[in-house]
Amino acid sequence: MSHDDERSLFLQEVAGVRPLRSDHLTPPAGNSPPTEAQLARRQAASADPLSPDPLGMEGIEMLDPHDIVGFKRDGVQEGVYKKLRLGKYELQASLDLHQKTLSEARVALVQFIRDCAQRDIRCLLILHGKGERSTPRAQLKSHVSAWLPQLPEVMTIHSAERRHGGSGALYVLLRKSERQKAENRERHQKRLG
Repeated sequence: MSHDDERSLFLQEVAGVRPLRSDHLTPPAGNSPPTEAQLARRQAASADPLSPDPLGMEGIEMLDPHDIVGFKRDGVQEGVYKKLRLGKYELQASLDLHQKTLSEARVALVQFIRDCAQRDIRCLLILHGKGERSTPRAQLKSHVSAWLPQLPEVMTIHSAERRHGGSGALYVLLRKSERQKAENRERHQKRLG
């Protein structure tokens, strides 16, 4: 296709288009104050995501004691998720939540995640138990499985291999710290340069 043909095709496509008179947008008249729901959403969005407060106790989908749990954020490579799922990462820290109430477990979980993130510990094992004898069944497992994806430091989780507790435990992979990312970039630069 020649340049003239392309130009005439373009002009045909934009024939009915008119230029804007102004590129400034004016807000619609009668801007009303935010509703209570909007204010609540703003407050929730600005809350400290590592405090236990956003981790609710209500409305949790109850799991079966033997359910396999999995979660990964967008952007996590499938190979990373598979390696975690198969227990191939070295476990750097673990937290045992057996015999804890839901409130105790929530506080311990948030503090543990916060401590690990600050110390650049990335691969964790959380032992919550299957909850076969709890009432309701799998109560702690269900809550922990729902809470972890709400923490921004958590990239992916999966039920552990049998040797690490099976469906009564979770592997957790935390986000890399800025310091770890910088070290990785430096290491790659040395390798390439």
